[in-house]
Amino acid sequence: MLELDGLQVGYGRSLVLHGVSLAVPDDGVAAVMGHNGAGKSTLLRAAIGLLKPRAGRVLFAGEDVTRLAPHERVARGVAYVPQGQQSFPHLTTAENLQLIADSRPRGKAAMADALDLFPALRGLMGRRAGLLSGGQRQQLAIARALITSPRLLLLDEPTEGIQPSVVAEIQETILSLTRRGGLSVLLVEQHVGFALRAAERYYVLESGRVTSSGAGGQEAERDVRQALAV
Repeated sequence: MLELDGLQVGYGRSLVLHGVSLAVPDDGVAAVMGHNGAGKSTLLRAAIGLLKPRAGRVLFAGEDVTRLAPHERVARGVAYVPQGQQSFPHLTTAENLQLIADSRPRGKAAMADALDLFPALRGLMGRRAGLLSGGQRQQLAIARALITSPRLLLLDEPTEGIQPSVVAEIQETILSLTRRGGLSVLLVEQHVGFALRAAERYYVLESGRVTSSGAGGQEAERDVRQALAV
């Protein structure tokens, strides 16, 4: 579904990604793990088009989208949930969702589907997003992305800084999304156990380079933890 081929990406004169290559399977999950500063968020920003690579290619569903703007990638079926539970804080939960739904052909139905995945949001529709908890804002951010009916979902640390009870709910929702098919996920995640449980493939980034990769699953946890301990 998504292939990153030899990506070199940086900011100003600083190169952050040094020839990174990875693949996200059709209707499957690829997990990217690594310490802070390894280049994980930069990788996602390059995948959605917010950063232009100095070298390498981004392929989506077999099409070279390296030169396409973010909105063009979104139109092709890519959705991005950045780190930090982002929303419009002065708008209500309902208004945040409706803003996306109004721009989509089947937005009303997609909004209902998203609320089915995160039923807790139904009781918060009249509350401003800025007054929600971190976990509630993350649910809202993922729900907004899902209203676009993506074929590929880019998730940047979806469980970071969230209360444990909501972490479990978000993890189960991501797993259920991938089980039902029709959606591929590129997941940047610090929780190694969850990442490997969700992923068919994993990649460990260190200083902008892939230093370890392999098949997902709990049996890979020891190898991943050893790679992250370096």
